[in-house]
Amino acid sequence: MELKQVIAEEATRIDEVMRQDIGRLSRDLDPLLIDILEYGLFSGGKRIRPLLTVLSARLCGCRDEAVYHLGVACEYLHAATLFHDDVIDNAEERRGKTSVFRRFGLSAAVLAGDFLHAHSMSLVGRYGGQEALASFCGATRGMVDGEFIQLRNAENRNQQENDYFAVVMGKTALLIGAACEIGAVFGGADKQQRAGLRTYGVNLGCAFQIVDDLLDYLGNPEKTGKRVGNDLLEAKMTLPLIYALQRADEDDRARLLTILDDGQKRSSSFEQVSTLIARYDGFLDARKKAEQIIQDALAPLADFGEGSSEKVLLQALCSFVLNREH
Repeated sequence: MELKQVIAEEATRIDEVMRQDIGRLSRDLDPLLIDILEYGLFSGGKRIRPLLTVLSARLCGCRDEAVYHLGVACEYLHAATLFHDDVIDNAEERRGKTSVFRRFGLSAAVLAGDFLHAHSMSLVGRYGGQEALASFCGATRGMVDGEFIQLRNAENRNQQENDYFAVVMGKTALLIGAACEIGAVFGGADKQQRAGLRTYGVNLGCAFQIVDDLLDYLGNPEKTGKRVGNDLLEAKMTLPLIYALQRADEDDRARLLTILDDGQKRSSSFEQVSTLIARYDGFLDARKKAEQIIQDALAPLADFGEGSSEKVLLQALCSFVLNREH
């Protein structure tokens, strides 16, 4: 079965589980909160995090359908971070729709995100136990820390790879790693298998973010669903730009810094910045870095036997991440 078909079928199943869960919650919760959850949760997304939880459990020999509740918990936490991120970023849209923050207001968006955070931890504790909850909470702590690192780095124009990956680990990779690990815990994996699947997820998440950063400069808006140049508008120091600043000659570095420090210039200098990044192989080498990280993601899968459809799908996800267009 092709990966896209699996993703689509599993996304449908995950949505069913979420709708059933929200339906149960609606008996006890305020109608406005339910409206926000339905609006924010069912506005798109491939459900990759819950898919990874399900595939990891199955790879470890477990076919128990209750694993979907753990996968849904990962999706809830991811959605909670998006609700909060849109408040932090003052974002107008999310996935081509008005953001939860803009549609329902700041307080409602924050509170709905808080609810999803609490509910997701409850689900992991109930279905995954203490070890799964410890992994999940570790990812949550890292996500908050990643936001603080990003705040501290906001005005730092001399960032290195390590600075970039400190943010990526917190904001993206740790939750993807935890999604794999809690699936492994649920599936009865040994410590080596758990660690291997966590490593797979963390590296997959890092590569995913690099490709996302590349698409923000090089993507087709008709396919990505969002305009290019958002990262530049927000003066985000993504990996292609970090590479360019490190390598640029004195004049080009000064030109880039002048643009980054001026909001009006950022809004009108996308082509100029893109040309400078390409001149210093920022796009090319960021792509190479993503490819290297994907190899690091694939390596731990060697600990699992050949012939498993789940292993084939996890390997295919690596190719999907590298070659995605949206």
